[in-house]
Amino acid sequence: MDVKEGVSEGKAMDMMQTAQLLGFDTTVVGCTNDYAQTANSDVVVITSGIPRKPGMTREELIGVNAGIVKSVAENLLKYSPNAIIVVISNPMDTMTYLALKALGLPKNRVIGMGGALDSSRFKYFLSQAIGCNANEVEGMVIGGHGDTTMIPLTRFATYKGMPVSNFISAEKLEEVAAATMVGGATLTKLLGTSAWYAPGAAGAFVVESILHDQKKMIPCSVLLEGEYGESDLCIGVPVILGKNGIEKIVELNLNEDEKAKFAASAKAVHGTNAALKEVGAL
Repeated sequence: MDVKEGVSEGKAMDMMQTAQLLGFDTTVVGCTNDYAQTANSDVVVITSGIPRKPGMTREELIGVNAGIVKSVAENLLKYSPNAIIVVISNPMDTMTYLALKALGLPKNRVIGMGGALDSSRFKYFLSQAIGCNANEVEGMVIGGHGDTTMIPLTRFATYKGMPVSNFISAEKLEEVAAATMVGGATLTKLLGTSAWYAPGAAGAFVVESILHDQKKMIPCSVLLEGEYGESDLCIGVPVILGKNGIEKIVELNLNEDEKAKFAASAKAVHGTNAALKEVGAL
């Protein structure tokens, strides 16, 4: 569904015309501003809002996107009261918090996607640095979904079960972490707008874990209530995703440096959340 007349209808038709070529039986439907066509959804993904332009931070989008995301979330819930909501719109942690507060849903049903995307980018940069297959690398990014707030957990990263520090230098590992943090901004500069392939795939990855009850551990933005020493904010931490949405928050044994970085990230997210009141969204 989109607000621009004909775009969703056209995209849906274009996709459906690949059915015979790709051999799929799924039905894809597009509509303009007709929330009734989203009725009884199991999972709803919100990407509404304006994208970043080169040089913009995700946080600069809050004034425009807060009103859009709140309206979309409220209208969706009218037709799908039992839906699990996955938020992709930026600034993602704050938009997840806004959707949760505006709708009054239990926290397991409102999920921010950012950590899944950031972790995939982290694994890409790790594989490039090591010179290996990206599917054989494990890595995780927690914290806020922002250029200065995300925390690539280099200490936990592995290649075929072995620490990546066995294969690349500490300096190179820091370069990988830095490249991960500005991964979105790098693509925005190259493309002239926000990326779409990897964010779309990350969103689908999260949705599949929910719909198929896969119980995957995926970093997602979720409301914390004392976990990691933080409360009253949505921020990226590893969670178990299944048919009930967020089924468990996994608390990692962070060292002092990682704890300090997480606290700083949380402080920044709290600051962005405060802007919701300034723009009248909460």
